[in-house]
Amino acid sequence: MVAASLKINHVRITELPEAVDGCEDCLATGDGWLHLRICLECGKVGCCDDSPNRHATAHARASGHPVIRSLEPGEVWSWCFEDELLMRIPEVHGQTRIPPSPLGS
Repeated sequence: MVAASLKINHVRITELPEAVDGCEDCLATGDGWLHLRICLECGKVGCCDDSPNRHATAHARASGHPVIRSLEPGEVWSWCFEDELLMRIPEVHGQTRIPPSPLGS
């Protein structure tokens, strides 16, 4: 893994939540999402870029929190928006129960 410019100091969430209800912003507005991502700096749950509202990316841009992780079953990858780097961060562990996507898979 190339981590020279990775903003690893932004990774504060190393234990994934046991369960989430869905994309926090979509739930607030009544919208649907496809896949869920979690901000590894603050724990905010947002929807992926294939979702209509792209809340995970919007959160990263607005907050300056660059690193997310997929919450989808079986996925262990993380993404750094700033470095455009896909990676696995072994220090982040756990599995999160998520609801079915309102928009399908």
